Amino acid sequence: MVSESPARHGSDLSWLLTGLVERVPHARSAVLLSSDGLVKAAHGLEPDTADHAAALAAGLYSLARSAGVRLGEGGEVRQVVVELDTSLLFVSTAGRGTCLMVLAGTGADAAVLGYEMATLVKSVRPLLETPPRQPVGG
Repeated sequence: MVSESPARHGSDLSWLLTGLVERVPHARSAVLLSSDGLVKAAHGLEPDTADHAAALAAGLYSLARSAGVRLGEGGEVRQVVVELDTSLLFVSTAGRGTCLMVLAGTGADAAVLGYEMATLVKSVRPLLETPPRQPVGG
């Protein structure tokens, strides 16, 4: 069974992801994740697959951020795109401490998908932020 938003992952933001996937032709699934790889909301993926995708997306984003610091004169990451034989994987910043990952078929228009992801993020950015983790007890 495909999860719309895993209950164990807190507040339900899956409606945002559902709308995005339904609006963009060839989009298949989406995950909203904390920058350290925890699922905040998911659409179109089994819970275990969403967890794996979030960890993968966080790793890609972290590598891109490191490249920006080291090679891009401190530039911020706008988007990471991975082109596979049968899929396109997009990861973008979605708010402080948060990323958005979308998986689409190769027929997807990268410009349209990138635009729709940016529009979603801009419209609801405060809902998407992930506060920094606090150390547990002293």
